[in-house]
Amino acid sequence: MAEQQSSEKDVFTFELIAQEGNARAGIFHTPHGDIETPIFAPVGTKATVKGITPAELEELQASLILANTYHLFLRPGEELVNEMGGLHKFMNWPHPILTDSGGFQVFSLSSMRKIDENGVNFRSYIDGSIQRLTPEKSVEVQEKLGADIIMAFDECAAPYDRKYSTEAMERTHRWAERCLKAKKRKDQALFGIVQGGIFPDLRVESARRISELGFPGHAIGGLSVGETKEEMNTMLEIVTPILPANKPRYLMGVGSPEDLVNGILRGIDIFDCVLPTRLARHKAAMTFQGRINLLNAVHTHNSHPIDETCSCYTCKNFSRAYLRHLLVAKEMVGATLVSIHNLHTLLELVRRARRAIIEQRYSDFAAEFLENYH
Repeated sequence: MAEQQSSEKDVFTFELIAQEGNARAGIFHTPHGDIETPIFAPVGTKATVKGITPAELEELQASLILANTYHLFLRPGEELVNEMGGLHKFMNWPHPILTDSGGFQVFSLSSMRKIDENGVNFRSYIDGSIQRLTPEKSVEVQEKLGADIIMAFDECAAPYDRKYSTEAMERTHRWAERCLKAKKRKDQALFGIVQGGIFPDLRVESARRISELGFPGHAIGGLSVGETKEEMNTMLEIVTPILPANKPRYLMGVGSPEDLVNGILRGIDIFDCVLPTRLARHKAAMTFQGRINLLNAVHTHNSHPIDETCSCYTCKNFSRAYLRHLLVAKEMVGATLVSIHNLHTLLELVRRARRAIIEQRYSDFAAEFLENYH
């Protein structure tokens, strides 16, 4: 069994350090360490951030990573992870971990799913077997995985389908109550999730209902799933003022630089996304000015790093010409080196954002960043 910590670890507190407008700098205290917000969490879908070792994540000063309940439920299974001492020991990561509920993957990845009031049947992408997740099962799996922050099981609807968005939102609320009742471990923080598509009245209703349930933190789901960036930002402007100011706010699955800056501007504290490592595998580098396609021939003889101002391991040691060579040759280390740079870029961005909030200049910081980002 994964070691369960004492009841003193039951309290997850959020300390607000500074605020400028809606932008917030805070500290979320967890059993495996403090999370300084705003923060970006690299995604370790299958208990590993693709192409990156825990030592490299330490060097990047990542303080929170995410693992995926859906994938770990299917393989290797929560029982094995629990037997190995929980995710922290299994993947040798001593800092905070967040697991999602599996809800989004059930609705986005499964080729066959059947939803009823109690849960969802879906087909495994690994072997085609029929699997089932319910709110209670999702909490049980996450408790055995042992992350610090776990998520309520929710239903993510297509953003423009009002009928389905309404049904999914209402079911998400009922499932949230069941997740709270099912939770047993005292050393994990269960976050509720706000749904409602791109419909303002549904988002208001969901934010109010989820806030009333007493979660120690709140997530905003169902965004960055096909709607425009303007629509996403509008939903954030509607939702964040309703969520309790003394608890962290987590925008799920969002990770482009401009979205981080805009999300922080609207009161978001926590972000996660596969984008930095996925872009690296597709030969693209992130910078504060925009993306760079490293396969472009213009980089063939370029002796400069990805970003002259970047202090990451990749930029301190390697040229664009070398990185392009690795990517063209399909050498594994090429994607790793670009992933290191991309993760550093996002982690440095939120660090700078935090400093700007504390120094009461975030609105100027955000305006300058967005003006120069393409």
